[in-house]
Amino acid sequence: MEAAEAPCRSDSNHFYHLKKCRKTQAHRRLQSLLTTQPILWPPLSSHTTMLRHWTWWLVVAIYIILLLAGQTAATLLQRFYYNQGGNSKWMQTLTFSAGFPILYIPLLFTPSTSSSTEAKQPLMKISLIYIAIGLITTADSLMYSYGLLFLTVSTYSLVSTTQLAFNAIFSYFINSERFTHLTLNSIILLIFSAAILGVHSDQDPSSSSNISGGKYVLGFMLTLAASATYSFILSLMELTFEKVIKRQTVKAVLEMQIYTALVSTVGAMVGLFASKEWKGLRQEMDGFGKGRVGYVMTLVWASVAWQVTNVGLVGLIFKVSSLFSNVISTLGTPIVPVFAVFLFHDKMDGLKIISLLLGLWGFTSYFYQHYIDYMAEKKEELQESGRPMENEISTVL
Repeated sequence: MEAAEAPCRSDSNHFYHLKKCRKTQAHRRLQSLLTTQPILWPPLSSHTTMLRHWTWWLVVAIYIILLLAGQTAATLLQRFYYNQGGNSKWMQTLTFSAGFPILYIPLLFTPSTSSSTEAKQPLMKISLIYIAIGLITTADSLMYSYGLLFLTVSTYSLVSTTQLAFNAIFSYFINSERFTHLTLNSIILLIFSAAILGVHSDQDPSSSSNISGGKYVLGFMLTLAASATYSFILSLMELTFEKVIKRQTVKAVLEMQIYTALVSTVGAMVGLFASKEWKGLRQEMDGFGKGRVGYVMTLVWASVAWQVTNVGLVGLIFKVSSLFSNVISTLGTPIVPVFAVFLFHDKMDGLKIISLLLGLWGFTSYFYQHYIDYMAEKKEELQESGRPMENEISTVL
């Protein structure tokens, strides 16, 4: 048992020494408690943990902004391309991936991992995965291009919300995600949201008179298939990060996007020349509503916007999960029609509003489930560490 400390002198002539003495004794008592008593509150490293926590959320927020901003700009630019006289599906498919060289700029400033870590990467397996994802992305982009050609921006965006339902299914079988009543509710709502648009396609007042009912249905079905394929790609990317790449770095995010986009670009170029659409590109450029410069700038900025979108998308898969990234992508659904009303004079009739509300309801249902899962996981971690919930939850929130 330690001897009692001598009390500090309270002589007013030595006020500075009294204050210093009391501070020293308080520090000694704190050190004694930390070394002899169980830790029942966050340790001294809690500030580091808090900093790490907020840094993680900051990075996630940046990825969210990139995804939403890029997705909105890219979708509007692609619709602008068609409205001004563009009609090359393969050229539009090419814009989904052709802007990947711009990603070499941030890649050059990204710190490299150690050579020992790089040596452990299964190069052949990763290469085959990148090739597979790239080719699937080419097919997916082509289906989306047809969807944008035959549908209005509003309808296209709302049908695309079904990707969240598909992603939930793929995540269950591929990424071992669990289903809850809230997740199931989200899936059902989003399916009904898209079904309303498909069943009542003939009543769509904003559909162009140049687009027949058959083309509308084709655009609807291709967009639906593209949403399913897109969701499969996201789940495959998450599985690749977990089982093959196993690197928690921004460089891994950029490399996946660059290499898959490279393969997708090659596939789109082959399709462009095999379909002989390249022969009509000069005529398409001359007949573009905003001229040749407008034609080139539209395609260039659409390509850049899609790369911004994909970096945000892959980053969220890397940081959280494919399902979370798809939730954020779906969150952008109400944004695009709002801009489309002002830019392209699309109409939001009653059916689209109902479909939009169902989509938002489905999104909210899933996001609330994600919040419940996060808090349950945090509670379990706190119970294992012996820290009180009140202090740590206030830190988290």
